[in-house]
Amino acid sequence: MARTSADDRLRRLLAIVPWVAANDGPKIADVCARFGVSQAELLADVDLLQYCGVYPFTADVLMEVRLEEDRIWIQYADWFNRPLRLTPEEALTLVASGRALLAVPGNDPEGPLARGLAKLADALQVDADEAIEVHLGNVPAGMLDTLRGAIAASRQVELDYYTYGRDARTRRVIDPWDVYAAEGEWYVQAFCHAAQAERLFRLDRIRSVSVLDRTFDPPATLPPRRVFSAEEADARIVLDLEPWARWVAGQYPMEAVEELGEGRLRVTMKIAEQAWLERLLLRLGPGATVVEGDTSVAPAAAERVLRRYTGTVAAS
Repeated sequence: MARTSADDRLRRLLAIVPWVAANDGPKIADVCARFGVSQAELLADVDLLQYCGVYPFTADVLMEVRLEEDRIWIQYADWFNRPLRLTPEEALTLVASGRALLAVPGNDPEGPLARGLAKLADALQVDADEAIEVHLGNVPAGMLDTLRGAIAASRQVELDYYTYGRDARTRRVIDPWDVYAAEGEWYVQAFCHAAQAERLFRLDRIRSVSVLDRTFDPPATLPPRRVFSAEEADARIVLDLEPWARWVAGQYPMEAVEELGEGRLRVTMKIAEQAWLERLLLRLGPGATVVEGDTSVAPAAAERVLRRYTGTVAAS
């Protein structure tokens, strides 16, 4: 069974806590059934709440969890009863996040969220429509509607798809399960008949979509939404990163991150595709040193790139 990510666990907690608090001592079995967790997972989750609070971490800023026989109570800290005070930076961040949510098709542009954001923007004396622009990937017109229609009708789809990791275009038939936005991009989660496994496709890399007459049976439970997973990859590489290249540790999934001092990092990561690693190392240049793994990857890729320019630049 795949290990639950910290992000998924946090989302689960953010859903469980207000529901339990609002229902005044629900049965533990009912909470587990509602949120699809085992009793052990639920108790481990709520155990974290005793460490959640703000400075100075006194009793009035910590949540209280109480268990009695087969029931559970969660009581908010007194701190939550105080009027919320946001700095201008925090308020603007909230407006930007809300605008990102409104940009998702299907949300009411004049609903409660939009009205709340308008009030907050007015208090900040900014025009949210002019000051904040939210873009979720570059998706061709109509592609979202086409994929959502195929999902609703359980119809297979043929894609003309560019695989960034292998630097290749392929045609593949998929059973589309879900379409969602994550980290600024749109994805379709599907069963890929070419790979005979679940795959994730970025919509901005799809060249064309054709809905087929063939139908499929969707899974009873969809896998968790994700952006990238290299769990099935066997290759690993260890890199030492210069301070200006530390962004790599926050951009991609890591198996280990170690501080080396003076702003440098040592990171261990799984590699799913050689072409992706080549691009990363060429992009980082002297900012990354291969400590463990194939040290010839970057030089070989650089040599291939240089060969493409042979004879194309006139001698000065």
